[in-house]
Amino acid sequence: MKVIDHLTDLASMLGQPLGTSDWILVDQPMIDAFAETTRDAQWIHVDPARAAAGPFGAPIAHGFLTVSLFSALGKTAFHIADVRMGVNAGFDRLRMTAPVPVNQRVRAHFVLHRFEPIEGGAKLTLDVKVELEGSDKPACVAHWLVRQYN
Repeated sequence: MKVIDHLTDLASMLGQPLGTSDWILVDQPMIDAFAETTRDAQWIHVDPARAAAGPFGAPIAHGFLTVSLFSALGKTAFHIADVRMGVNAGFDRLRMTAPVPVNQRVRAHFVLHRFEPIEGGAKLTLDVKVELEGSDKPACVAHWLVRQYN
């Protein structure tokens, strides 16, 4: 994990990698819990028997489940020591580029795309690429907007 001492240090790190996360296993219980929480119980996610005969050959994670992992993935990739809290501010770009099959591991690569000072902190735009273990094609790519406060 990369540790950045001060939020303001990021101003000189544009285009640089902030870190790569640990792997996270996306298993059926995680997919089922997400389906229950979001009320999106489409069979390609929650019915293993039907999904096995479907277009992906197995259940796949919801695209928004992959996106919802950004915060957890980021926590294992980098840490800004003087930040006391952060909030999601949206996306400038978000693409789900490949399905995440059940029991697949994912990790994310974070690169600082933009740094904008704001009152009490900074607005960051992070280039995020979610990697599927064993695949050349990422599952998701995004320009993620976050606000960090110190």
